[in-house]
Amino acid sequence: MDNTTDVKEIKTGPFWGWFVVLGAFLILAINYGARYSFGVFVQPMAAQYHWSRSVISAGMSIMVLAYGIGGIFAGRLADRIAPRWIITAGAILMAAGLFLTALIREPWQFYLTYGVFGGFGAACLGVVVCNSSVGKWFVRKRGLAIGIASIGVGAGTMATVPLAGYVVKVYGWQMGFACIGVFVLIIGVGLSQWLMGRTKPEDYGLRPDGENTGKSGPASGPRSFDIPSASPTLRSVLRDSQFWIMVICYSLAVMAEMSAMVHQVAYALDRQIDKVAAASSLGMIGMASILGRFFFGWLCDRISDAKYAAALGFLLMAVGMFLLLRTTTVTMLFVYALLFGFGYGSMTALMPFLLADRFGRHVLGASYGMQVFFVMAIGGTSGPIFTGYIYDLTGSYANAWLLDLTVLVIVTFLIFTLKKPGKGSPRMGG
Repeated sequence: MDNTTDVKEIKTGPFWGWFVVLGAFLILAINYGARYSFGVFVQPMAAQYHWSRSVISAGMSIMVLAYGIGGIFAGRLADRIAPRWIITAGAILMAAGLFLTALIREPWQFYLTYGVFGGFGAACLGVVVCNSSVGKWFVRKRGLAIGIASIGVGAGTMATVPLAGYVVKVYGWQMGFACIGVFVLIIGVGLSQWLMGRTKPEDYGLRPDGENTGKSGPASGPRSFDIPSASPTLRSVLRDSQFWIMVICYSLAVMAEMSAMVHQVAYALDRQIDKVAAASSLGMIGMASILGRFFFGWLCDRISDAKYAAALGFLLMAVGMFLLLRTTTVTMLFVYALLFGFGYGSMTALMPFLLADRFGRHVLGASYGMQVFFVMAIGGTSGPIFTGYIYDLTGSYANAWLLDLTVLVIVTFLIFTLKKPGKGSPRMGG
């Protein structure tokens, strides 16, 4: 199809931004469903190979680090080319990593296949590419659009984790990795080629949110389409203290989130909770995060500054972590999962929203990629392996959960130090 025909079709059909939202939703579902299934593999791998939990957790830490590094390059590419090619390459690489993980015999093999291949692949079909692509198609409805797309993370977790737990229980952990790899390959490549082939609305003579280019009169709502003559560069974003406050807050929050997601199933099993119920707690986090993502995305479009929504999300995660620390029954585990998951649902929607609100959408891919790199390199990498080390050292997860609770309380207050958009920051609605 030539570009002229492509432009004609997109201008006469439904606003393409919502197709981008659908594609992002489904791709994030398979990506994060695959990644957050990791918790169900920890105990069977440890039992077969007699590896410590810190050794196994290092695989996830390496994956998260590779994900963060890959996000830098994926984000910069997302500002330059159609996302379908980035996502297709990522799906192929991630699927290859999962297939090869089913064949590993040594820790270094696990770190290479699951950690390096899986991490770099996941970065190319993760939130940096998907949510920054969505963010470029919307301004007034950006929070809602990113929130809906981000629901895919929770939906994928809710659907994939119990299924992975069943496959691992019946057929073994090797088959579990292989099956997930098949889903990533088929869904990732197919959906990216179908729905993620377009860049941004201006390239097709459209305006964000599907507004008519000839519409007169002032824009309504808390954000306008005005694009300043001088858009900020990635260098200027990295020099801004606002960016680093967000990095610190989300690094600590992701440290706590990854710590819990990787180890809560093993923790529940140590507490004599049934294996299926323990695995289902991850699915419940996914279910609760679906509601959280929609709620926080909706809320961001209706309040003066999204930092208040971010603080509420961190606070709910902290309350959930307090309950996990005291969990002894299935009921308490599920209540923890619902609260923690609802609060955790704020993160995927709010990270790109806060960036776009303060630095604009035209540098969103690059700035979001850099933010994800630091967040994952600091928080995502340290959370799983440090929690595993604490368990190996003390024989208990109590001190790890207490540390997670502490950092979540800290970031709940730290996020308030962000300045309001437009006051001392290069905020751009467009």
